[in-house]
Amino acid sequence: MAKTTTFSCSACGAAHTRWSGRCDGCGDWNTIIQDVPISAGPAKKSLGGKRGQSIVLTDLSTEETPPPRTLCGVEELDRVLGGGLVPASALLVGGDPGIGKSTLLLQAAARFSRAGVKTIYVSGEEASAQVRMRARRLGLEDAPVQLAAETNLRNILTTLEAEKPGLAIIDSIQTMWADNVDSAPGSVSQVRAAAHELTTFAKRHGVSIIMVGHVTKEGQIAGPRVVEHMVDTVLYFEGERGHQFRILRAVKNRFGPADEIGVFEMTGKGLAQVTNPSALFLSERGTPSPGSAVFAGIEGTRPVLVELQALVAPSPHSQPRRTVVGWDSGRLAMILAVLEARCGIPFAGLDVYLNVAGGLKIGEPAADLAVAAALLSAREDTALPVDTVVFGEISLSGALRPAPQTENRLKEAQKLGFTSAIAPAGGKTGTVAGLTLTRPSDLVGFVGETFGAG
Repeated sequence: MAKTTTFSCSACGAAHTRWSGRCDGCGDWNTIIQDVPISAGPAKKSLGGKRGQSIVLTDLSTEETPPPRTLCGVEELDRVLGGGLVPASALLVGGDPGIGKSTLLLQAAARFSRAGVKTIYVSGEEASAQVRMRARRLGLEDAPVQLAAETNLRNILTTLEAEKPGLAIIDSIQTMWADNVDSAPGSVSQVRAAAHELTTFAKRHGVSIIMVGHVTKEGQIAGPRVVEHMVDTVLYFEGERGHQFRILRAVKNRFGPADEIGVFEMTGKGLAQVTNPSALFLSERGTPSPGSAVFAGIEGTRPVLVELQALVAPSPHSQPRRTVVGWDSGRLAMILAVLEARCGIPFAGLDVYLNVAGGLKIGEPAADLAVAAALLSAREDTALPVDTVVFGEISLSGALRPAPQTENRLKEAQKLGFTSAIAPAGGKTGTVAGLTLTRPSDLVGFVGETFGAG
């Protein structure tokens, strides 16, 4: 079949089947040119010569009003969302099974519906009766939330288009199936297709959609990572089953700061927000004991104080154990190597156990100095002062690097009653009354000043 050659007017854009000297649309002369295909290649695998609509372009100086936000009234949830729920946004919430994702989202749905946002909760894993039982247990049966139990994506989108809600919660994305994809529900193809359809629906119809995602054994959201790139916000619901604390962490947020956390406490009546997480993480801290150090960290935009616990004991095995909970095991190996190489303190033949109290996971390098303090305290069987916080980054040369937002860390420590702090020299400390600050220049000086050896 011969290729069809098309022409268009460069002045008005009128289409012509053949070239002529004058445009019939606008009347200009010598403005008709032959159309060049947008892309080259086979017709079924390229865009070919068919043209679309021109998009509106703006410059970098164009000012736009920030999107309006809806507050649900739970400060911890609003903080993680970046200041409230943004219309036409797509959110993905992941977490271990039984950690409390459905409980959190049902409480959030009730809050948003009471704030005037029409909310629809679609459950693909539980029957409507089970969701109602949970609502009665949480005392939310009077909330104006509309409920449905469905897994057919076409039916769900049709219902959302007819009802026009402000917020739709899909629990969960792994149970949804699209009838145009030839694979089983929960497969990579189905998860990708369902997430794409829900995200584009949110943008076109101005509906905020929250999707629940399962996690793998490694703690990552199951399915292709492209699902996390499709949505605007990715939240992880973390916590240990043995602890009542739950951490809602924003690992991606196009409308607010990433790595922001919200702290909740699991109770018999659902999740209760914790407005002062530092006091909660230190509530079980008793008398001073060897191997304990308080770290002043930053999670998102808020300072958080947490206890680091270390245990160093002779190893009965030929290869000593290195066990870490809540921190990076590779970073622990680096700290042990620096202590041995730069300070002459060996850990050969000793089992080392490190734990972050309260089930919190720490990822910032500023915890290096607090980890070293806990390890040395456990090894020397010497307790650190109970009113001292420690933070700072350790380099491979043994030098100490200042941590960002030093002043905020010190203010949080002073607010909780700590009277002394150990931090590297160089950071901006500001004015913190009633707090004695020790600023060693390197790791050797820190060991000598704190433990009397070096």
